[in-house]
Amino acid sequence: MGIKLYGMPLSNYYNIVKAVLIEKGILFEEVLVKPNQEAEYLAKSPMGKVPCIETDQGFLTETGVILDYVDILGDGPSLYPDDPFAKAKVKELIRYIELYIELPGRRLYGDVYFGRSASDEEKSTVKPLLEKGFTALQRIGKFDPYIAGTELTFADFYFFFAVPPVTQVCKKTWDWNVRSEIPQITAHSDLLATRESVKQVHADRKGA
Repeated sequence: MGIKLYGMPLSNYYNIVKAVLIEKGILFEEVLVKPNQEAEYLAKSPMGKVPCIETDQGFLTETGVILDYVDILGDGPSLYPDDPFAKAKVKELIRYIELYIELPGRRLYGDVYFGRSASDEEKSTVKPLLEKGFTALQRIGKFDPYIAGTELTFADFYFFFAVPPVTQVCKKTWDWNVRSEIPQITAHSDLLATRESVKQVHADRKGA
């Protein structure tokens, strides 16, 4: 059967998995579906979230779990370093992006992208969380030229797809130009945008 990837091109986490599947040379079929609580989809993704993948052995959910699985399946080198400590640092970067930037930024996605107003209290709560998150990320990110150092890793795909939307939240909500304060964000985006996997994902997202 191969792999089926469930989700939608507007999901950053769906696009992370899709780009990595392409990067690793793994053939897959896309099944377009929005997050939902319908019984049929919950049998595949118990929280109703996207993405999830279907394999010959069953379903897998959660982006990090999926990436660990496909990293072993695909051709070419791993997107984790061989050194155990360096691998742990990549996973640390991913957690920082997920927990301290993407997660608080997501609280204002409705306000910025979907026309739903967030309260002033919510905005004032989120901003210091993001300030702390971006500061912490600068402390552990190397950007040499990739976020974990000289080699491309999973952390780069997380950074590329998850961080820029949050910078838009900052700009539109508080007129806070994170990119001017952290120019590595734009440099990193420009670097990843040259990869064929990312080009394909972007083209498909625009088409959606």
